Amino acid sequence: MLKIKGLVKKYGRFTAVNDLNLNVPKGEIYGFVGPNGAGKTTTMKIICGLMAADRGEIYVNDIDVIKNVRKAKEVIGYMPDFFGVYDNLKVTEYLDFYASIYKINAKDRKKICDDLLELVDLQDKRDAYVDSLSRGMKQRLCLARSLVHNPELLVLDEPASGMDPRARVEMKEILRTLKDLGKTIIISSHILPELSELCTSIGIIDRGKIVISGTVDEIMQQVYSKRFIKIKLRGKIAEGIKVLQEKPFATSIREGEDFIEAGFEGNEEEMAMLLKELVMRDIPVISFGQMDGNLEDVFMKVTKGDEA
Repeated sequence: MLKIKGLVKKYGRFTAVNDLNLNVPKGEIYGFVGPNGAGKTTTMKIICGLMAADRGEIYVNDIDVIKNVRKAKEVIGYMPDFFGVYDNLKVTEYLDFYASIYKINAKDRKKICDDLLELVDLQDKRDAYVDSLSRGMKQRLCLARSLVHNPELLVLDEPASGMDPRARVEMKEILRTLKDLGKTIIISSHILPELSELCTSIGIIDRGKIVISGTVDEIMQQVYSKRFIKIKLRGKIAEGIKVLQEKPFATSIREGEDFIEAGFEGNEEEMAMLLKELVMRDIPVISFGQMDGNLEDVFMKVTKGDEA
């Protein structure tokens, strides 16, 4: 869906994007993460044809964005981190205005606007003025705006910025729905735990380059060279630790009040055999599984802690 090769953008002597390479397959939710000033927003604007690159190639669904920016914009929806809304328009008027910009005829515009308002759960606000909406509602309205022309690729720069927890949950559900509808989504955010739950893959950019990419599990293995497991027990912690100590694939064993954590360098079969052995030794296992990756720790490690 999206292919970037050798992308470069300079502002005077400062290189904002430095020979960046990126490949996002169709149907992915791709998390684009990096410190402030790392080149995220610049890259997104270049993808959307809003800024010229100094060098490199960008293809969106085989359309050359550099050479054919007008055609590329037909398949890209962009939601910037800072956006303007026309406060004196009603919600339906706002969407209708943007649909008209894409030369969608009046008959089709009404159905499109109705469908989008249902998608972002604003159908009961259709006749409300934009300036009466909460921050989260305005964010969802701007997401709907980016969808009026039914783009294949969505580029979202900090879409949950300033939202309360409930509004962020609602936004995540909308993005999952869009993925199910076949959209490819690139999303930039500083809310790293939520990205690790939402995204199918993640790329971390630092000083204009992608320094690591993949699924959260793949990134964890690249950074730490092993997976981690957590075993919650109802008593017999010492016995559980003894079993792990006998296994060469279990390392960095750590004891908690009612659990054991350990690095795991084995395969899936060895993980299953470990659980079986714990049960056969009458050790009361409450839960057993691979620990979720901590994207914040990975972020700090690969960006040298430049930005919290």
